[in-house]
Amino acid sequence: MWKKSGSEEPQPQFQAQPQPVIQPRVNAPQTEERPVIGPTIYIKGDLSGQEDLIIEGRVEGTIELRQHNVTVGKKGKVKADIYGKTITIEGEVQGNLYGEEQLVLRQTSTVRGNITAPRVSLEDGSNFKGSIDMSPKEMSGSTVETDARITRGAEAQQRSSSVTIPPVASKPDRGPAQF
Repeated sequence: MWKKSGSEEPQPQFQAQPQPVIQPRVNAPQTEERPVIGPTIYIKGDLSGQEDLIIEGRVEGTIELRQHNVTVGKKGKVKADIYGKTITIEGEVQGNLYGEEQLVLRQTSTVRGNITAPRVSLEDGSNFKGSIDMSPKEMSGSTVETDARITRGAEAQQRSSSVTIPPVASKPDRGPAQF
C-alpha cells in the first residue's frame, strides 16, 4: 500500500546562524553552602552571625541569627535560646525558640521550651513540651497588658459582687454534632 520511492526529494539545508556568546554574570547566584557545626563540635557561649546555619553538634548559650535560617539537625543537641528568621528543629533543643517568620518541628525533634513565631508547624511524631505564642509582634505586648487588666477587673468585680451565679444546667447528650 505504501511505497517508498527510490528517489527521495533532497532536504533543504539551513545555514546555522552564529549564536552570540553569553558571558556568565558576575553576580549570578551560586549554589549556597550553609555553614555546619559538625557532630563532633561543642560550642559553649553566644553564637551570632549573618548567614544561615546548620547545627549537627552541641551548642550551649544563645544563638542569634534573626535574619537567617537556623536548622538543628538530627544529631544536634542545643541548650540555648534560638533567635532566627525560620527555625527548623530535627534534633534536641532545651530553650526558647523565637522565629521571625516560621518555626518547624520535624518528626524526629524533641523540644523543651516556649515557642514564639507567627507560623508554627509540628509534624506528627515531634516531641514538644512548652507553650506556643503565635500572636503578631505588634500585638503581643498589648495583649499581655490587656489580659492583665481584664483579670484584675474580673477579680475586683468578684470581690465587690454578692450575686451568686447558678451553675449552668447540663444538656443531655444527643450524640455527635451534625452539620
